[in-house]
Amino acid sequence: MPLLVIIGYVWPEPNSSAAGSRMLSLLQLFQQQGWQVIFASAAEKSPHRFALESIGVTEQSITLNDSRFDQWIAELQPAAVLFDRFMLEEQFGWRVAEAYPEALRLLDMEDVHALRHARHEAVKQQRPLQLADLNNELAMREVAAIYRCDLTLVISEYELQLLQQHYQLPANLMAYCPFWQTEPVASAPGFAERQHFISIGNFRHAPNWDAVLWLKQQLWPQIRAQLPQAELHIYGAYPPPKATALHNAREGFLVKGWVDNAEQVMRQARVCLAPLRFGAGLKGKLLQAMQCGTPSVTTPIGAEGMTIDSGWAGQIAQTSSEQAAAACQLYQDAAAWQSAQQQGYHILAKRFDSDQAQYFWQRLQPLLVETALTRAERRASNFTGQMLQSHAYRSTRYMGQWIEAKNRKMP
Repeated sequence: MPLLVIIGYVWPEPNSSAAGSRMLSLLQLFQQQGWQVIFASAAEKSPHRFALESIGVTEQSITLNDSRFDQWIAELQPAAVLFDRFMLEEQFGWRVAEAYPEALRLLDMEDVHALRHARHEAVKQQRPLQLADLNNELAMREVAAIYRCDLTLVISEYELQLLQQHYQLPANLMAYCPFWQTEPVASAPGFAERQHFISIGNFRHAPNWDAVLWLKQQLWPQIRAQLPQAELHIYGAYPPPKATALHNAREGFLVKGWVDNAEQVMRQARVCLAPLRFGAGLKGKLLQAMQCGTPSVTTPIGAEGMTIDSGWAGQIAQTSSEQAAAACQLYQDAAAWQSAQQQGYHILAKRFDSDQAQYFWQRLQPLLVETALTRAERRASNFTGQMLQSHAYRSTRYMGQWIEAKNRKMP
C-alpha cells in the first residue's frame, strides 16, 4: 500500500473553510485509490478541526526547524509528499529532497496567494488592479515552489491560465484540481419555505472580513431599506470582538459566528450574499450555496472560475447599488429565484462533478509509476527548478539549521 504524507499548514477544518473541505477531499481521494495517508502539521490542534483518525488517517505533530523530521521522513519512505501551500514547501521541501529524494513532491496551492495579495493592495489603495501588481514577493516565492515540485495542484482554471500566461510556467508542472463531491443536497426547500439572507465565511480570512464590513457599511442598508422585515444572518468561524460588535438586531444585521451545520443554515436562507472585493481560488461558500439550492449575489471575483456560458446561479454585480438591486429581486421574484437555483445545479454538473477527481488522477498516475531513472531524468530537464532548489534550499536549510541550533542552546 503506497504512502502519502501531507504536510499541513493547519489541521483541516472542513466546517470552517473551503481550504479545509478541499484538503479533506484530497486525502479521501488518495484513500479511495488504495493509499495510506499520514497528515502531519506543526500547527496547534484547534477546537474545530476534523478528527482525521476517524477516517483512518494517521495524525502526526511535527516541529519547524527540527532535524528529527528528516529522520522521520527517511524512515517512512513515502511514495509522495504533499505540501499544503507554498510556505510549507519552503519549510520542508529541502528536507524531503535531501532525506528521501525518491518521494514524489506535490504542492497544493489552495489559491494563488500572490493574486489575492495583489487584489487586496489594489482595494486598499482604491484603484484597479495593474499587471505589475502581480509581480510581488509572494509571486516569486510561489512560482519558485512550483518549479521545485514535481506537480502542483491548481484549484481554478482562471489561475491555471494566469500561471501559464503571465508567469510563463510550463503546463507539465501543473494540474487542474478543483472541488469535487459536490452533488446537490436532497430535498432542498423551495422559495416559499425560506426566509432571510445569509453570508458565511471564516473571519480570519481577510476577504471575508472585508465582505462583512462592506455588507454593514454599504450593501445591507440599501437592502434593508427595500425589505425592512428581512434579516442578514452572518456565520463563520473565529469571529473577533470587532465582528461581534457589528451585531444589531434592530437593523436585522445578526452576527452569529460559528455554526455546527453550515449546510442546514444555508438550506434555510433564501439568498446568499458574498460581496468579495478581493480574493483568489474557488469560493467554497458559493459552491455550498449551489449544493443547497440557494441563489447567490456575488462579485466577478467571487464567481471567478465557477461560471458557465449560460450564466450564474443568481447574479454577479460589482457596485453596492447593483448588488442590492440584484439581492432584492432574487428575494422577491420566485420565478427568478427558481431559475437561479436550477442554474446552480447546472454549474455543479458541468464544472464540479466527480469525474474531475478522475481527470486529476489520470494526470498524476504517470508520475506515480515512473521509474527512479525516469524521475531523475525528468527532474534534470527542469533546469529552472534545479537552480531554484539549489539557491533557495541552501538559504532555507542554513536558516533552519541556525534556528535549530539556537533553540538547543536556550535554557
